[in-house]
Amino acid sequence: MHEFDQDYWERHWQQAHRDRPGTTDGGVPNPYLGRETSGLVPGTALDAGCGAGAEAIWLASRGWQVTAADIAPEALARAAERAMDSEVSERVRWVEADLTVWDPRMRFDLVTTHYAHPAMPQLAFYDRISGWVAPGGTLLLVGHLHTSGATGHGHHPPAEASVTLADITAGLDSTRWEIGTAEEHLRTVTGPGGQAIPLHDVVVRATRRP
Repeated sequence: MHEFDQDYWERHWQQAHRDRPGTTDGGVPNPYLGRETSGLVPGTALDAGCGAGAEAIWLASRGWQVTAADIAPEALARAAERAMDSEVSERVRWVEADLTVWDPRMRFDLVTTHYAHPAMPQLAFYDRISGWVAPGGTLLLVGHLHTSGATGHGHHPPAEASVTLADITAGLDSTRWEIGTAEEHLRTVTGPGGQAIPLHDVVVRATRRP
């Protein structure tokens, strides 16, 4: 068992860089991001737990002004370097932050998170970042539905990191949120050595009522 603290994530990204150089450099954004944001007018966006920056860079390339926050300096350094290569650096602000205590001091037109596991229960994390969505803005949550023995992208999450689709949607008060997408998907990604890794994803998109 481990805590998803800064030491854990810094070791994770350093190990990923040593074991699979070039494969976790933020090159490919999550497949649900484009689908779920295609109808939105670009504005301000927060990528909470941005990792190596794939989603933040993708959003910036589509005209969003992005704040990308993560607890791991290793991931942020790699993300910022790639943003320079992609010529979108002026539209992304990289922030080293512990999302369990950080306050962005603003609200965003889009708040999204993809597989982020902070050092707090997952549902509490989703509730915390949902408070950063501006009225009329969008919340997009993409996470793993963990089952017994599952490892996700190599993680062995504690019980409090595992949530169901019903858990997430129940936490979105219908007087404050209009849910547009609430889905589960099973897909396969290619891991180290060409190994096929099944991912059971949950995708929730909701609009904050004005």
